[in-house]
Amino acid sequence: MLSSLALAAPLLLAGLQAATVSAIPTISAVGSKFFYENGTQYYLKGIAYQLTPNDPLTDGAQCKRDIARMSELGTNAIRVYHVDPTADHKACMTAFADAGIYLFVDLDTFSTQIEQTNPHWNQTQFDHFKEVLDEFQQFDNTAGVFVGNEVLTTADGSHAAPYVLAAARDIKAYRDQKGYREIPVGYSAADIADLRPMLQNYLACQTNSSDRLDFYSLNAYEWCGDSSYTVSGYNMLQKNATDYPIPIFFSETGCNTPAPRMFDDQAAIFGKDMSGTWSGAIIYEWIEETNDYGLISYGPSAKAATNTLVEDGYTRKGTPTPVSPDFTNLKKQWATLHPTGVHLSDYKKSVSSISSIECPASTKGGWAVDPSSPLPTLGQTYKATSQATATAGSTGQGTSSGSNASATSSGKDNAAGAVTVTGLATERLLMASLFLSAGMGALAFLL
Repeated sequence: MLSSLALAAPLLLAGLQAATVSAIPTISAVGSKFFYENGTQYYLKGIAYQLTPNDPLTDGAQCKRDIARMSELGTNAIRVYHVDPTADHKACMTAFADAGIYLFVDLDTFSTQIEQTNPHWNQTQFDHFKEVLDEFQQFDNTAGVFVGNEVLTTADGSHAAPYVLAAARDIKAYRDQKGYREIPVGYSAADIADLRPMLQNYLACQTNSSDRLDFYSLNAYEWCGDSSYTVSGYNMLQKNATDYPIPIFFSETGCNTPAPRMFDDQAAIFGKDMSGTWSGAIIYEWIEETNDYGLISYGPSAKAATNTLVEDGYTRKGTPTPVSPDFTNLKKQWATLHPTGVHLSDYKKSVSSISSIECPASTKGGWAVDPSSPLPTLGQTYKATSQATATAGSTGQGTSSGSNASATSSGKDNAAGAVTVTGLATERLLMASLFLSAGMGALAFLL
């Protein structure tokens, strides 16, 4: 008897330890909000975290070093653009969970992304998306997944929107068929004035919840320098998002022209103007690179270095050192911003007042998607004649900008308060292309 207990004790202890490291409440999308399991509303205070093109979540020691600084900021979320689904992510994900930090992860790679110029949704893409979901669904701090990032980047790109929804539809069906937790599935959009608000409305207007996103997010760099809620155009973003039926948040923000970055927009996002509609923001980005958006660095630039820790002239591992004064400025902003939102029980009582959003009508020379048209099926490729043909054996050859956004855009406002923003992902894409050529590896609305 004693021998049996002696053998059982280590197993019991191991089980308790495992339960401890994974004891973080899951996040759910209900109506237009995110909620913790206890019913408290969840707002993202996030950081874009992509140290290398392949996967930043495989080095537990490095994750812990970075987490210490992230916690100093008040971070509760990270966004990761590319991961290797075959790698071991347990150490990093456990460390982030222990710090109360959630993950929003993109499912695509540079070769499996949905394209604007030649949109298609095929088995190769779907298989990779499933592999990423299979890996990260096991972690309770996986808060959401993106089926695309800045797929639509021009006014004439609306024909790609149905392919975004097709991917979301299929990955949601796969999630449910596997019996996984209902991890929210969403999209990260480039801030293109000519697509507002048609794109965000189209992605959330479908009658069948299986055919719409669970959340929508925006990469926006409109609030630059000494701006304001109205001058920046944030008031128009808020107007377009009012009564939106699914959660909406900023998946990238933090204009850096002129320097330094003051992050004054955070007071609007988490304050009375927007916190009733928006679910927070993800700041671009963690590591300092050529684009000068970093919050930390791991040392001075090392353009001639051959050290394996250096890529593209920047050290990508080590002790994170805050970039001054940007790191401190963000820390000061977030320290004063603590929206309480609404409790889930109270929200459910009032949610009937939220009406479903109307689908945008197709217009000549503008939004080109007929909302009554069926979504593409797996294996379809868009044809300019609007006749989709089945090409089930095709392989995604993603070359369009936006799969891994490198935010170098800036907002410029005109007298009418409209904002013109150009989303530039070219820098990251070029960097990734160099890595690939060098052989460095490929990268609900329910109640």
